Amino acid sequence: MGKHVRKVAIIGTGLVGSSAAYSIVNQGICDELLMVDINSERAIGESLDLSHCIDFTPSRTKVHAGSYKDMGDVEVIIITAGPPPKPGQTRLDTLGIGAKIMGEMIPQIMASGFNGIFLIASNPVDIITYHVWKLSGLPRNRVIGTGTSLDSSRLKTYLSEMLSVDPRSIHGYTMGEHGDSQFAAWSHVTVGGKPFCQILEEHKDELGEVDLDQIVEDVKKVGFEILKRKGTTYYGIGNALAFITKSIFNDDHSIIALSCILDGEYGETNLCTGVPAIITREGVKEVVELNLSEDEQLKFAKSNAVLREYMDSIGYTSEVSVTR
Repeated sequence: MGKHVRKVAIIGTGLVGSSAAYSIVNQGICDELLMVDINSERAIGESLDLSHCIDFTPSRTKVHAGSYKDMGDVEVIIITAGPPPKPGQTRLDTLGIGAKIMGEMIPQIMASGFNGIFLIASNPVDIITYHVWKLSGLPRNRVIGTGTSLDSSRLKTYLSEMLSVDPRSIHGYTMGEHGDSQFAAWSHVTVGGKPFCQILEEHKDELGEVDLDQIVEDVKKVGFEILKRKGTTYYGIGNALAFITKSIFNDDHSIIALSCILDGEYGETNLCTGVPAIITREGVKEVVELNLSEDEQLKFAKSNAVLREYMDSIGYTSEVSVTR
């Protein structure tokens, strides 16, 4: 009897790709892991190193190096390839190079017969995800980016330290661009089911005056604080990629803040931006439309306008937004 093989490919075996691979192998998320890089020797080295972990992991994962032509039977392709921002740049400043890389890569992948799910981490992730969707011709539910998943995790970490609770007991999202224009949907942040804003009101003596805008600024900038100190970030996003991949394979129906291509949700179309979504074996089952406050709606519109401006630079000038 044939066994269904869960097969993942990671394109880009730098620090992000290798960290994602390490998390995937250690958690036994897939049966086979394909490592692909323009530097084929790097991909071979990473695959060899990872294959030596197997004696210490919960299940066996076959790890090997490969190429685009090997993608035909892959179920999830994780793309991390692309340049990190240089000092003084934002993620958006890397768009030109990233778009060119995808333009060369995606047609070769699709020529292999690939018909699975793309999971994008390459920055600027929202626009690159949209670009991959256009290049691939796949349904929008099967092209997703990591979006504000890591930012939302960072937000929970900050709040957990402030309130001395487990971050996994905090629920809430940052939304919009994975970048400087993102915002926190404070009206939907809860701690153990209790609205965070209510907790602030009830504990003014203990917590003092909490600057919500400053918390969001800290969440936005912490990636660059890490970059300044160690060169780039990779553990957080690597584990996020592993978690999303596991959610796909397990058909978990988890709700995660991801880069999703919108088609009417939140009154937007022809746009990819960070929103909470239900993730299943087929990718995005549903975009979760939160009832945002008026201020949050304005911030979301502003963030989406920033994304559209940069989308124009790679030829998506005809794409327009829908209004309700």
